[in-house]
Amino acid sequence: MRLSRLLALFVALTLAAPAAGQDLRFFRIATGSAAGTYFPVGGSIATAISNPPGSSPCEKGGSCGVPGLIAVAMTSEGSVANVSAISKGLMESGLAQADMVDAAYLGSGPYFRRNAMPDLRVIANLFPESLHLVARRGSGIENVRQLVGKRVSLDKPGSGTRANAELVLTAHGLQLAQLKLLEVDPGFATDLIIAGELDAFFLIAGYPAPAVTELALQKAIDLIPMVGREVDLILRRHRFFGRDRIPPGAYPGIGAVETLSIGAQWVTSARIDEELIYQITKALWDPRNRPLLHAGHLKASSIRLQTALVGVTAPLHPGAERYYREAGVLRPELQPE
Repeated sequence: MRLSRLLALFVALTLAAPAAGQDLRFFRIATGSAAGTYFPVGGSIATAISNPPGSSPCEKGGSCGVPGLIAVAMTSEGSVANVSAISKGLMESGLAQADMVDAAYLGSGPYFRRNAMPDLRVIANLFPESLHLVARRGSGIENVRQLVGKRVSLDKPGSGTRANAELVLTAHGLQLAQLKLLEVDPGFATDLIIAGELDAFFLIAGYPAPAVTELALQKAIDLIPMVGREVDLILRRHRFFGRDRIPPGAYPGIGAVETLSIGAQWVTSARIDEELIYQITKALWDPRNRPLLHAGHLKASSIRLQTALVGVTAPLHPGAERYYREAGVLRPELQPE
């Protein structure tokens, strides 16, 4: 569903009167660019946990979400912007990279000179995201070092992609001043690649990312592998990264690509009601909602209860923690400190 339709739906439902005896609640999920993975995955999650007044009963094939809840996926500038919006009370929840969640909670990394966000809480780890370095075909770029002097977008400053792209450049001994730097989101980067006005861009997203698929269909790009001693150094220094492989055929006409991955997490604030987050977490993992996730983006269909706590180092929200204890998946060794 297009963003304009989502916003129109949100406004219409805001004005609608709830059914008699049923409270109406709204729950926003900050995601990322419409050309990335967070937005479609967030949309699938929003559909799964919603149960607007007047919906058919779950047992009769209707909504199996939280009674009276309307969740909406909202586009944003990405992980950094999302955790900030949650901390400021501007969003109820959002998707963010695991490293950005940990850094925001502790006040480290890109948050070293900012205030820590001690109220940040995790609902679930969702899926692994892959680092994409997308190069315009014919640009002469075959590795990270060949970005020197090229027109390169690192995404916007409010994105996790930007923070991790800078980390990759540093590991390869490159400085931003050596690039012809642009700061655009993946959707605009796609347009610039097609117009021949951009040589490469970074994107951290679950494959297949819509922006990359669009370019691959036009045979306009190559994906640059992340291999070598510099990547080994990144893996040793940054525990949130893991080795990853984008499989052949994930993007039309592009073979397997070795790269890095990092977990995508769904986060909220400790200020959000415990019972509400408990019900939301329960709805997310309700087996009857699986078809909604399977019908969405490939990465939405890969969300599994068995991996809900993988890579989670920031505290769980008490409501989510209660659900995981009841479900028997929160063992002592998996309890975040």
